[in-house]
Amino acid sequence: MIGTLIIISSPSGGGKGTLIKEILPRIPDLRYSVSFTTRAMREGEVDGHDYHFITRDEFDRRIADGEFLEYAEVHGNYYGTSREQVAKETDAGRDIILEIDVQGAELVMRRFPDALSVFILPPSFAILRERLAARGTENPESLTLRLRNSWGEVEKYGLFKYVVINDEVEPAANALETVILAERMRSIRQKARVQDILDSFDASKNNDPGD
Repeated sequence: MIGTLIIISSPSGGGKGTLIKEILPRIPDLRYSVSFTTRAMREGEVDGHDYHFITRDEFDRRIADGEFLEYAEVHGNYYGTSREQVAKETDAGRDIILEIDVQGAELVMRRFPDALSVFILPPSFAILRERLAARGTENPESLTLRLRNSWGEVEKYGLFKYVVINDEVEPAANALETVILAERMRSIRQKARVQDILDSFDASKNNDPGD
């Protein structure tokens, strides 16, 4: 059974990273795709855990070598998803979360229409602005750019299969967990297991002592 691609996107500051950290320990056989980026490392981030931080030249080399499943320029920096990591996890039957911007999400959804896609929506523009400012990681120009881009990003919510409104972390994390677990219960995702059960019924019928 091939694992599922789980695309989780939101405008910057929408809280997708926080929700992902909440649900990862809760759900078995769920992995996280560590993206590559050219942006500077923020305080508290760990290379190889939060992102793979690389130079623009290294990023361009990886593009040329076809190493990215998708990549995009976002807010003046480049971000890309490792094709190798995604294939490794899904081939092993594990689901993998891609935490990506709306632009990258659109690319992956076009290539993998069966992927599970979830948009994390902030409860209002005012709260998004408040959360971004509270992070303290943006200069005024960067903050203005991210807020301006958010207007176009939230309008793309309809492209996604599910929307989770991130008003409070715990209810939103519970909703995201429910979506992922429900996706695993779809009949198409359980074909191999269901077939084993059906085969057991056939075997039982053929050996029915009442025949």
